[in-house]
Amino acid sequence: MLASLATGAATLSAANAKASKPRNIIFILSDDHRYDALGFMKAQPWLETPQLDRIAHEGIHFKNAFVTTALCSPSRASILTGVYAHKHRIVDNNTAIPAGTVFFPSYLQKVGYKTGFFGKWHMGAETDEPKPGFDEWVSFRGQGTYLPNPNGLNVNGKHVPQKGYITDELTDYSLAWLRTLPKEQPYFLYLSHKAVHADFVPAERHKGRYKDAKFIYPPTMAATGDMAQHRPMWVQNQRNSWHGVDYAYHSNLDIAEYYKRYCETLMAVDESVGRVFDELAARDELDSTLVIYMGDNGFAFGEHGLIDKRTSYEESMRVPMLARCPELFHGGQTVKEVVAGLDIMPTVLDVAGAPIPAGLDGNSWLPIVQGKPADWRKELLYEYYWERNYPQTPTQHALRTDRYKFIRYQGIWDIDELYDLQEDPLESRNLIFSEKHQTLIKQMRERLFDLLEETNGMNIPLQRDRGEQYNHRNPDKSKAAEFPAELATKPH
Repeated sequence: MLASLATGAATLSAANAKASKPRNIIFILSDDHRYDALGFMKAQPWLETPQLDRIAHEGIHFKNAFVTTALCSPSRASILTGVYAHKHRIVDNNTAIPAGTVFFPSYLQKVGYKTGFFGKWHMGAETDEPKPGFDEWVSFRGQGTYLPNPNGLNVNGKHVPQKGYITDELTDYSLAWLRTLPKEQPYFLYLSHKAVHADFVPAERHKGRYKDAKFIYPPTMAATGDMAQHRPMWVQNQRNSWHGVDYAYHSNLDIAEYYKRYCETLMAVDESVGRVFDELAARDELDSTLVIYMGDNGFAFGEHGLIDKRTSYEESMRVPMLARCPELFHGGQTVKEVVAGLDIMPTVLDVAGAPIPAGLDGNSWLPIVQGKPADWRKELLYEYYWERNYPQTPTQHALRTDRYKFIRYQGIWDIDELYDLQEDPLESRNLIFSEKHQTLIKQMRERLFDLLEETNGMNIPLQRDRGEQYNHRNPDKSKAAEFPAELATKPH
């Protein structure tokens, strides 16, 4: 009896000691990873992502996860600041980081965490020099390269050659840093992959893995008909552009082959997740460490006749988000609430026990995954600002609820959009002219502006012209869209 009591007390003491130690956190960000490019989602039945599937099965799948700007720099800045792009002002891939910007790892350092950043920074016109908030730094300029590059990497301020395939090498650096940390040292590891950004280059070991797979084309790739009801002119015109299926990257790109190469490139990211798990297991930290996986934006492969991101459509703004930490929440959960990149900062600070600064647009989703009451958001604001480099996509703001999406365009003579995502998850039937939805459209339009006013977003940013314009059309491809009949009136 005494032995049993002693054993129980020792077990409880060990559990309390583990609970009192600040929790280690690993955040893994991939690039252009669309929400359904996961094996368990079965969007393409042949795609395999066993390690990412493992996070979903043993942890949480956030089925309605989004970014608030589907573009590299703005999305990454929102993750690191917890606010909308119109607040942090990094609204495109060229804008420099405003002076005084604070990224959340700085708050972690103040409460005793060691922080490491490994991978793609790509925020504005910044260099690859180490940024405040990180004790360890491995990065590269701009998009970097998949294959070895003599100009390669910036390791804590020193430039060294990139010797291997980028996904593998970033993982090597991450795990090597982890091994330098004593067990009692809490850490935040940010592994920011280049993959799966275009142009996709798989690791040599994965090339051809899906060459015989049959790609399922999206129904909304159709130019007309039931899958393109009341499609705006700009969307139809974008088919014949740098970001359209008829003239993709001003080439004769095969969408099916492109997607298969994308999936082959993703395989190394999935393997990287497995390597992180193995290292955590070796450190006896697998179940105590919070691991979050997310994409920085989605990517269209023919939906609405488009490729790439930037738009307010689901394939662009919706991303995979997965989390695992058995000590913190039970596994096998599918969370239906709308979460966003904005929520990463407050969630990480919440888990770390660090103060959460006022004025954030995101919230910690920790109460949701722990089954506690939470006054959660009922809608999410999306924004994208026109870029001169890619003039085919207009400035747009969208309001997405759990059922409807309203999209408003700025600076073009065209129509707005409303979709019933419950009845039309493919966004194939624009209801903007539906009589029975006019009250809803008015309400959502008003709420959209309410949110913009509440978050100081009532200004359109203007930037200097930088770089090349990708604004050509192919005269042999699809023609310009006809003006919507609903906007035509008879002469008086």
